[in-house]
Amino acid sequence: MAEIVHMESDDVDDVEEIWTRFVPSATLVDIDPAEFAFRWRSATFSETSIVRYSLAAEVHSRVQPEDQLFACRLVTADGWVRSRRALIEPGAPWATDSAQVEARWKGTADVSALIFDRMHAQELARRITGDELLSLRLTSLHPRNGAAARQWARAFDYLMSAAVAAEGDELIEAGLARHALTTVLSCFPSTFSDAIARDGGGDGAATVRRALTYIDEHAHLPITVDDVAAAVHISTRGLQYAFRRSLDTTPTDFLRRVRLDGAHRDLRNGSGDETVTHIARRWGFGNTSRFNQLYRQTYGRTAKETLEGA
Repeated sequence: MAEIVHMESDDVDDVEEIWTRFVPSATLVDIDPAEFAFRWRSATFSETSIVRYSLAAEVHSRVQPEDQLFACRLVTADGWVRSRRALIEPGAPWATDSAQVEARWKGTADVSALIFDRMHAQELARRITGDELLSLRLTSLHPRNGAAARQWARAFDYLMSAAVAAEGDELIEAGLARHALTTVLSCFPSTFSDAIARDGGGDGAATVRRALTYIDEHAHLPITVDDVAAAVHISTRGLQYAFRRSLDTTPTDFLRRVRLDGAHRDLRNGSGDETVTHIARRWGFGNTSRFNQLYRQTYGRTAKETLEGA
Protein backbone atom coordinates (compact mmCIF):
# COMPACT_ATOMS: atom_id res chain seq x y z
CA MET A 1 0.00 0.00 0.00
CA ALA A 2 1.29 3.46 -0.91
CA GLU A 3 2.82 5.66 1.76
CA ILE A 4 1.73 9.27 1.18
CA VAL A 5 3.82 12.01 2.78
CA HIS A 6 2.69 15.64 2.78
CA MET A 7 4.75 18.24 4.63
CA GLU A 8 5.03 22.00 4.91
CA SER A 9 7.81 23.39 7.08
CA ASP A 10 9.97 26.40 7.87
CA ASP A 11 12.59 24.27 9.66
CA VAL A 12 15.81 23.60 7.72
CA ASP A 13 16.35 20.32 9.59
CA ASP A 14 13.16 18.92 8.06
CA VAL A 15 14.66 19.26 4.58
CA GLU A 16 17.78 17.28 5.45
CA GLU A 17 15.78 14.60 7.30
CA ILE A 18 13.37 13.89 4.46
CA TRP A 19 15.99 14.15 1.70
CA THR A 20 18.26 11.59 3.31
CA ARG A 21 15.27 9.34 3.97
CA PHE A 22 14.28 9.20 0.32
CA VAL A 23 17.71 9.74 -1.29
CA PRO A 24 20.44 8.59 1.11
CA SER A 25 23.17 9.92 -1.19
CA ALA A 26 21.72 13.46 -1.19
CA THR A 27 23.82 16.10 0.53
CA LEU A 28 22.93 19.68 1.39
CA VAL A 29 26.27 21.40 0.99
CA ASP A 30 24.85 24.72 2.05
CA ILE A 31 21.44 26.20 2.73
CA ASP A 32 20.60 29.75 3.74
CA PRO A 33 17.54 29.72 6.03
CA ALA A 34 16.63 33.33 5.28
CA GLU A 35 13.11 33.48 3.76
CA PHE A 36 13.01 29.69 3.98
CA ALA A 37 9.92 27.70 2.95
CA PHE A 38 9.59 23.99 2.20
CA ARG A 39 6.65 22.07 0.78
CA TRP A 40 6.88 18.33 0.08
CA ARG A 41 4.52 15.70 -1.32
CA SER A 42 5.40 12.10 -2.14
CA ALA A 43 3.91 8.68 -2.79
CA THR A 44 5.96 5.50 -2.27
CA PHE A 45 5.05 1.98 -3.36
CA SER A 46 6.73 -1.06 -4.97
CA GLU A 47 10.25 0.27 -4.27
CA THR A 48 9.32 3.43 -6.22
CA SER A 49 8.86 6.99 -4.95
CA ILE A 50 7.15 9.84 -6.79
CA VAL A 51 8.19 13.15 -5.26
CA ARG A 52 7.25 16.76 -5.84
CA TYR A 53 8.52 19.58 -3.64
CA SER A 54 9.24 23.29 -3.64
CA LEU A 55 12.04 24.85 -1.61
CA ALA A 56 12.54 28.58 -1.17
CA ALA A 57 16.06 29.31 0.06
CA GLU A 58 19.60 29.75 -1.19
CA VAL A 59 20.67 26.14 -1.71
CA HIS A 60 23.67 24.14 -2.86
CA SER A 61 22.94 20.41 -3.05
CA ARG A 62 24.54 17.25 -4.42
CA VAL A 63 23.34 13.72 -5.24
CA GLN A 64 25.28 10.60 -6.32
CA PRO A 65 23.13 7.45 -6.13
CA GLU A 66 24.63 4.07 -5.28
CA ASP A 67 21.64 1.75 -4.87
CA GLN A 68 19.05 3.92 -6.60
CA LEU A 69 18.03 5.11 -10.04
CA PHE A 70 17.08 8.77 -9.85
CA ALA A 71 15.28 10.91 -12.46
CA CYS A 72 14.61 14.56 -11.71
CA ARG A 73 13.52 17.92 -13.08
CA LEU A 74 14.37 21.18 -11.32
CA VAL A 75 12.75 24.44 -12.36
CA THR A 76 14.07 27.71 -10.94
CA ALA A 77 14.54 31.27 -12.17
CA ASP A 78 18.00 31.70 -10.65
CA GLY A 79 20.20 28.63 -10.51
CA TRP A 80 21.88 25.78 -12.34
CA VAL A 81 22.21 21.99 -12.43
CA ARG A 82 25.38 20.25 -13.59
CA SER A 83 27.31 17.02 -13.59
CA ARG A 84 31.08 16.88 -13.33
CA ARG A 85 31.29 17.08 -17.11
CA ALA A 86 28.67 19.55 -18.24
CA LEU A 87 25.80 21.84 -17.37
CA ILE A 88 22.30 20.41 -17.65
CA GLU A 89 19.81 22.49 -19.62
CA PRO A 90 17.67 24.60 -17.24
CA GLY A 91 14.26 23.05 -16.63
CA ALA A 92 15.15 19.83 -18.48
CA PRO A 93 14.78 16.43 -16.82
CA TRP A 94 17.91 14.43 -16.06
CA ALA A 95 18.60 10.97 -14.70
CA THR A 96 21.46 9.22 -12.92
CA ASP A 97 22.21 5.88 -11.32
CA SER A 98 25.82 6.68 -10.35
CA ALA A 99 27.02 10.00 -11.79
CA GLN A 100 27.22 12.92 -9.37
CA VAL A 101 24.87 15.82 -10.04
CA GLU A 102 24.80 19.08 -8.10
CA ALA A 103 22.45 22.04 -8.10
CA ARG A 104 22.52 25.57 -6.81
CA TRP A 105 19.73 28.13 -6.70
CA LYS A 106 18.45 31.27 -5.01
CA GLY A 107 14.78 31.92 -4.44
CA THR A 108 12.32 29.11 -5.15
CA ALA A 109 12.90 25.84 -6.96
CA ASP A 110 10.18 23.37 -7.95
CA VAL A 111 11.47 19.81 -8.12
CA SER A 112 9.88 16.64 -9.56
CA ALA A 113 11.60 13.29 -9.06
CA LEU A 114 11.11 9.58 -9.69
CA ILE A 115 13.22 7.40 -7.41
CA PHE A 116 13.70 3.64 -7.81
CA ASP A 117 15.49 0.96 -5.87
CA ARG A 118 18.12 -0.05 -8.43
CA MET A 119 17.89 -3.82 -8.01
CA HIS A 120 14.10 -3.77 -8.12
CA ALA A 121 14.22 -1.62 -11.27
CA GLN A 122 16.69 -4.04 -12.84
CA GLU A 123 14.47 -7.02 -12.07
CA LEU A 124 11.46 -5.27 -13.60
CA ALA A 125 13.49 -4.32 -16.68
CA ARG A 126 14.58 -7.97 -17.05
CA ARG A 127 10.96 -9.11 -17.01
CA ILE A 128 9.97 -6.52 -19.62
CA THR A 129 12.85 -7.36 -22.00
CA GLY A 130 13.02 -11.09 -21.30
CA ASP A 131 16.78 -10.72 -20.77
CA GLU A 132 17.54 -12.43 -17.46
CA LEU A 133 21.17 -11.25 -17.57
CA LEU A 134 20.42 -7.57 -18.20
CA SER A 135 22.56 -5.22 -16.10
CA LEU A 136 20.46 -2.08 -16.01
CA ARG A 137 22.47 1.14 -16.42
CA LEU A 138 21.70 4.60 -17.70
CA THR A 139 24.12 5.62 -20.45
CA SER A 140 23.40 9.36 -20.43
CA LEU A 141 22.18 11.99 -17.98
CA HIS A 142 20.22 13.70 -20.73
CA PRO A 143 16.88 12.77 -22.36
CA ARG A 144 16.97 11.43 -25.91
CA ASN A 145 15.50 14.60 -27.38
CA GLY A 146 13.04 17.41 -26.71
CA ALA A 147 10.02 15.17 -27.29
CA ALA A 148 11.34 12.72 -24.68
CA ALA A 149 11.81 15.56 -22.19
CA ARG A 150 8.21 16.71 -22.71
CA GLN A 151 6.99 13.12 -22.43
CA TRP A 152 8.77 12.77 -19.07
CA ALA A 153 7.15 15.95 -17.71
CA ARG A 154 3.67 14.88 -18.85
CA ALA A 155 4.09 11.38 -17.48
CA PHE A 156 5.25 12.72 -14.12
CA ASP A 157 2.15 14.88 -13.74
CA TYR A 158 -0.03 11.87 -14.49
CA LEU A 159 1.88 9.58 -12.10
CA MET A 160 1.75 12.08 -9.23
CA SER A 161 -2.00 12.61 -9.59
CA ALA A 162 -2.79 8.93 -10.12
CA ALA A 163 -0.63 7.77 -7.19
CA VAL A 164 -2.43 10.07 -4.77
CA ALA A 165 -5.83 8.98 -6.13
CA ALA A 166 -5.02 5.24 -6.11
CA GLU A 167 -6.21 4.98 -2.48
CA GLY A 168 -4.20 1.87 -1.63
CA ASP A 169 -5.21 -0.20 -4.67
CA GLU A 170 -2.15 -2.46 -4.94
CA LEU A 171 -2.88 -3.50 -8.53
CA ILE A 172 -3.01 0.13 -9.68
CA GLU A 173 0.11 0.95 -7.67
CA ALA A 174 2.05 -1.91 -9.30
CA GLY A 175 1.00 -0.62 -12.71
CA LEU A 176 2.06 2.91 -11.82
CA ALA A 177 5.47 1.69 -10.64
CA ARG A 178 5.97 -0.12 -13.93
CA HIS A 179 4.79 2.91 -15.90
CA ALA A 180 7.17 5.18 -13.96
CA LEU A 181 10.15 2.98 -14.80
CA THR A 182 9.25 2.51 -18.47
CA THR A 183 8.83 6.29 -18.73
CA VAL A 184 12.39 6.86 -17.53
CA LEU A 185 13.84 4.05 -19.63
CA SER A 186 12.07 5.23 -22.78
CA CYS A 187 13.09 8.86 -22.26
CA PHE A 188 16.76 8.32 -21.33
CA PRO A 189 19.38 6.17 -23.11
CA SER A 190 20.13 2.97 -21.20
CA THR A 191 21.11 -0.68 -21.50
CA PHE A 192 17.35 -1.39 -21.44
CA SER A 193 17.10 0.06 -24.96
CA ASP A 194 20.11 -1.98 -26.04
CA ALA A 195 18.46 -5.17 -24.73
CA ILE A 196 15.30 -4.47 -26.73
CA ALA A 197 17.41 -3.89 -29.85
CA ARG A 198 19.34 -7.16 -29.34
CA ASP A 199 16.05 -8.99 -29.10
CA GLY A 200 14.95 -7.63 -32.45
CA GLY A 201 12.94 -4.72 -31.06
CA GLY A 202 15.23 -1.97 -32.25
CA ASP A 203 12.96 -0.97 -35.13
CA GLY A 204 9.95 -1.27 -32.82
CA ALA A 205 11.58 0.98 -30.21
CA ALA A 206 12.41 3.58 -32.88
CA THR A 207 8.84 3.37 -34.19
CA VAL A 208 7.48 3.98 -30.70
CA ARG A 209 9.70 7.06 -30.29
CA ARG A 210 8.44 8.46 -33.61
CA ALA A 211 4.87 7.71 -32.57
CA LEU A 212 5.36 9.50 -29.23
CA THR A 213 6.67 12.56 -31.06
CA TYR A 214 3.71 12.51 -33.47
CA ILE A 215 1.21 12.18 -30.61
CA ASP A 216 2.93 14.96 -28.67
CA GLU A 217 2.64 17.32 -31.64
CA HIS A 218 -0.88 16.37 -32.78
CA ALA A 219 -2.85 15.30 -29.69
CA HIS A 220 -4.92 18.51 -29.87
CA LEU A 221 -6.13 17.49 -33.36
CA PRO A 222 -8.80 14.83 -34.12
CA ILE A 223 -6.23 12.10 -34.82
CA THR A 224 -6.84 8.38 -34.34
CA VAL A 225 -4.48 5.48 -33.64
CA ASP A 226 -4.76 4.62 -37.36
CA ASP A 227 -3.43 8.12 -38.14
CA VAL A 228 -0.51 7.62 -35.75
CA ALA A 229 0.32 4.25 -37.32
CA ALA A 230 0.20 5.71 -40.83
CA ALA A 231 2.45 8.62 -39.80
CA VAL A 232 5.20 6.25 -38.62
CA HIS A 233 4.71 3.78 -41.51
CA ILE A 234 3.51 0.73 -39.60
CA SER A 235 0.25 -1.19 -39.34
CA THR A 236 -2.10 -0.36 -36.49
CA ARG A 237 -1.64 -3.86 -35.11
CA GLY A 238 2.15 -3.53 -35.33
CA LEU A 239 2.01 -0.20 -33.49
CA GLN A 240 -0.10 -1.74 -30.74
CA TYR A 241 2.41 -4.55 -30.30
CA ALA A 242 5.36 -2.12 -30.24
CA PHE A 243 3.70 0.04 -27.56
CA ARG A 244 2.85 -2.98 -25.42
CA ARG A 245 6.41 -4.27 -25.71
CA SER A 246 8.21 -0.96 -25.04
CA LEU A 247 5.84 0.91 -22.73
CA ASP A 248 3.42 -1.72 -21.38
CA THR A 249 0.48 0.31 -22.62
CA THR A 250 -1.52 0.76 -25.83
CA PRO A 251 -1.42 3.67 -28.31
CA THR A 252 -5.08 4.35 -27.48
CA ASP A 253 -4.39 4.60 -23.73
CA PHE A 254 -1.31 6.76 -24.30
CA LEU A 255 -3.13 9.16 -26.64
CA ARG A 256 -6.00 9.38 -24.16
CA ARG A 257 -3.57 10.16 -21.33
CA VAL A 258 -1.83 12.91 -23.34
CA ARG A 259 -5.22 14.45 -24.12
CA LEU A 260 -6.30 14.22 -20.49
CA ASP A 261 -3.09 15.98 -19.47
CA GLY A 262 -3.77 18.71 -22.04
CA ALA A 263 -7.33 19.16 -20.79
CA HIS A 264 -6.04 19.19 -17.20
CA ARG A 265 -3.65 22.05 -18.02
CA ASP A 266 -6.38 24.02 -19.76
CA LEU A 267 -8.78 23.49 -16.84
CA ARG A 268 -6.18 24.74 -14.34
CA ASN A 269 -5.55 27.82 -16.51
CA GLY A 270 -9.17 28.33 -17.57
CA SER A 271 -10.79 31.72 -17.88
CA GLY A 272 -14.30 32.74 -16.89
CA ASP A 273 -15.82 32.06 -20.32
CA GLU A 274 -14.47 28.50 -20.58
CA THR A 275 -16.62 25.44 -19.85
CA VAL A 276 -15.73 21.86 -19.10
CA THR A 277 -17.55 20.73 -22.25
CA HIS A 278 -15.66 23.20 -24.41
CA ILE A 279 -12.27 22.15 -23.05
CA ALA A 280 -13.14 18.45 -23.27
CA ARG A 281 -14.14 18.76 -26.92
CA ARG A 282 -11.00 20.78 -27.68
CA TRP A 283 -9.00 17.74 -26.59
CA GLY A 284 -11.04 15.17 -28.50
CA PHE A 285 -13.55 14.08 -25.83
CA GLY A 286 -16.95 14.29 -27.48
CA ASN A 287 -18.70 12.50 -24.61
CA THR A 288 -18.54 14.87 -21.62
CA SER A 289 -19.83 12.26 -19.17
CA ARG A 290 -17.07 9.84 -20.17
CA PHE A 291 -14.51 12.64 -19.97
CA ASN A 292 -15.65 13.54 -16.46
CA GLN A 293 -15.40 9.90 -15.38
CA LEU A 294 -11.85 9.51 -16.77
CA TYR A 295 -10.80 12.86 -15.33
CA ARG A 296 -11.96 12.02 -11.82
CA GLN A 297 -10.33 8.58 -11.94
CA THR A 298 -7.03 10.15 -12.99
CA TYR A 299 -6.87 13.35 -10.91
CA GLY A 300 -9.04 12.53 -7.91
CA ARG A 301 -11.38 15.48 -8.41
CA THR A 302 -13.96 16.61 -10.95
CA ALA A 303 -13.11 18.69 -13.98
CA LYS A 304 -15.55 21.35 -12.77
CA GLU A 305 -13.74 21.63 -9.43
CA THR A 306 -10.43 22.14 -11.22
CA LEU A 307 -11.89 24.78 -13.52
CA GLU A 308 -13.58 26.65 -10.65
CA GLY A 309 -10.27 26.68 -8.76
CA ALA A 310 -8.36 28.12 -11.72
